[in-house]
Amino acid sequence: MSFNIIIGLFAGLSLFVFGMKLMSEGLQKTAGKKLRYFLEILTTQPIMGVLIGTGVTAIIQSSSATTVMVVGFVNAGLMTLAQSIGVIMGANIGTTVTAQLIAFKLGDYAYHAITVGGFAYLFSKKKKAQYFGQILLGFGILFLGLNTMSNTMLPLRDSIYFVTLMKKFSVFPIFGVIAGIFVTALIQSSSATFGILFGLVSTGILDYQAGIPILLGSNIGTTITAILSSVGANLNAKKAAAAHFTFNVLGAGLVIGLLYIIPDFANKISVFLNSLFKLFGRTSSPERLLANTHTLFNIVNTLIWLPFIGFMVKFVNKIIPGQDDSIKRGLYYIDDRMLKTPTLAIEQVRNEIVRMFEIAQSMVCESNNAFLKQDIDFPESIKKKEDIVNEIEEDLLQFLTKIPQSSLSDVDIKVIDKYFAIIDAIESIADDADDIADLTIYCLENKVTFSDEAYDSLENAFEFNCNLLRQAITLVEKQDYNLIDIILEGEKTMDRLQLQYRDSHTKRMNIGKCELNAGIAYLEVIDDLEHVSDQLADIAHCIAESYLSQD
Repeated sequence: MSFNIIIGLFAGLSLFVFGMKLMSEGLQKTAGKKLRYFLEILTTQPIMGVLIGTGVTAIIQSSSATTVMVVGFVNAGLMTLAQSIGVIMGANIGTTVTAQLIAFKLGDYAYHAITVGGFAYLFSKKKKAQYFGQILLGFGILFLGLNTMSNTMLPLRDSIYFVTLMKKFSVFPIFGVIAGIFVTALIQSSSATFGILFGLVSTGILDYQAGIPILLGSNIGTTITAILSSVGANLNAKKAAAAHFTFNVLGAGLVIGLLYIIPDFANKISVFLNSLFKLFGRTSSPERLLANTHTLFNIVNTLIWLPFIGFMVKFVNKIIPGQDDSIKRGLYYIDDRMLKTPTLAIEQVRNEIVRMFEIAQSMVCESNNAFLKQDIDFPESIKKKEDIVNEIEEDLLQFLTKIPQSSLSDVDIKVIDKYFAIIDAIESIADDADDIADLTIYCLENKVTFSDEAYDSLENAFEFNCNLLRQAITLVEKQDYNLIDIILEGEKTMDRLQLQYRDSHTKRMNIGKCELNAGIAYLEVIDDLEHVSDQLADIAHCIAESYLSQD
């Protein structure tokens, strides 16, 4: 294989992958948040998971992107392991849509698509037109890359060594499987592997029978992306990636076994597919036959294993034992069905607020360990919880706005107004904890150290705030109005401590006892903790006003 052929092949592959990425991004922008909504909400039943996984992957043109999203949802607690398996099965079917598009041989229209798409993408002022242009531009570049690969491979037909090597894939299918795994894992795209395969088949270098093992290998190789995305994620996310790998290996392994056991099995598949085509009065090209085999394999594989999702969950739990102690995302105590009983819904909202408050409190107390002990694990935990608090806030506010106030008393309406203010204050507390997590990362990266006096004052401020937070949670949960004055007085105490600690730290910096970067970080943490006490005072004031209005 000459150097020019290698360069041409990689150039075509680069264009193909770039075009697919561009088209995928355009499709995702067009679909917006609906894709995530479908994946999160509409996957309660395995069959729905399969359908949604198929549809989403067909839209974004990437099973890898879908499985990475799925791993992320499982990591976030938005999707169970069983739900994720259904979506992964559908993703395998959805990714064959790309192969079907490629098999239509639309390369003659590549420049037309690039011209129209590029013009719309670069010069249109409307977002929808830009997204459409991006899709069309990516589509054109994809087929331009495909044409480049096919044209580059043409001279390989005259290479006896290369043709002999390709023929071994039909005689020894395991070699084709290994090749498919390697190429797909390397370029992180089963569709790109099919693009290369399409070029080999269309130029006559590779026959249909030799292409099947490579397809099977690409199905296994594509699981590498999900495995890589689960690195550093929680245990459930690793289980989702393992389920993806298990499902694809079981399916590919079954067909590989049939290729070895049943004589001329690949030819039997082609005869079956050709007979289907003849029913519609059409003939099938080798490329179209390969694309249809790809689709047929993934559909049959899904139908075989769909009833055994429970078995796969048990198997994955067996090879990766244990459970994560993760916080449930979204609302826990309420849903839209409670809108029919607004009074009861308001009571449940308080439970959600207390839950949100407890998460924010744990963030502040964890930031104590993060900053004082300089532990890198705590900032990561705090940031995950900050995302959860933001989600709860958004869901709670949406729910509160849906409550029909026409059926509520004046007291209940004031309670709702109070909850709006409390939710906002709790979210601000979570933001303060997140700021301290960022400061912890800054101190770790810059090896910032503090004097013993600075550590002692920070520890005292953290402990004071954590105690005040616990009392504020009790105030909200138990409506213990005796705590109002304690919290308001605590806020004043924290104001005095802030001034005292700032003055002492400034003196330490002036005499060179503390470095400048340490001084800045110290003062910002003290400000964040003082702001936490301000938010607690706001909550106390809010509850006090509500209490007085009832009298």
